[in-house]
Amino acid sequence: MKENVIESAYPGFGLGLRTDHYSDFVTAPQKVDWLEIISENYMVDGGKPLHFLDRIRQDYPMVMHGVSLSIGSTDPLDDDYLRMLKSLARRVEPAWVSDHLCWTGTDSLNLHDLMPLPYTEATLRHLVPRVAQVQDVLGLPFLLENVSSYVSYRSDEMKEWEFIGELAARSGCELLLDVNNVYVSSVNHGFDPQVFIDAIPVAAVRQIHLAGHEDHGNYIIDTHDHPICDAVWDLYAYTLRRFGAVPTMIERDDNIPCLDELVDELDAVRLLSERVLAEQREAA
Repeated sequence: MKENVIESAYPGFGLGLRTDHYSDFVTAPQKVDWLEIISENYMVDGGKPLHFLDRIRQDYPMVMHGVSLSIGSTDPLDDDYLRMLKSLARRVEPAWVSDHLCWTGTDSLNLHDLMPLPYTEATLRHLVPRVAQVQDVLGLPFLLENVSSYVSYRSDEMKEWEFIGELAARSGCELLLDVNNVYVSSVNHGFDPQVFIDAIPVAAVRQIHLAGHEDHGNYIIDTHDHPICDAVWDLYAYTLRRFGAVPTMIERDDNIPCLDELVDELDAVRLLSERVLAEQREAA
């Protein structure tokens, strides 16, 4: 089994593991440094997903990424969910576990959407002990991802980037910085995405997401069903100049192409990172 050392795989480039590509990863080596799995897809007792997970895990380091923790909900955290998540982590031995800075439901109803939080002091006080609870259960690095959003709250007391930085400082959680989500939200809410990137604490960012979206002109929907667009490529280059070499991956969840096409796109991410970081070294 390949040692799970994503952090030392400079700079480290991965893909989301999807069922369409199970056979590709089993039958031939791929130019992919690591894989991210959707935790909920494997929180089962058996069957095809776990069969391929165990087989592919022999050759590729993995991280776990969840969509149902609902860290921001007013409901208590689901102990059964946390127990299954920890069991899966024991099986996968991920370098870290992540989920979204959002809420997905209340009164035990899962809306299956990633709802933004009100950026208030009260929300921060609510989140900090919940982050500690997750960290205590998992015993692994725990990351929270900025979500894309389409509405905001009248009660907001601070900007999203200020809220995220304050949460990282108070809770000790690390961050999964989704560059596509920053861009999507910047268009939808009319802010400068570089201001967002500049405000995020460098030491807290452990992973980066890249993805595509649907552009409807005056608003954008985060769909993960297109290649990375030019504006997100530019924002990723800007992000690299601030954060340096951070493990980066591409998410694709619909209109999934053949694996070769995704690997080619990942190669473009790799080349851009190498170029930007080389330019920084030369300028230093």
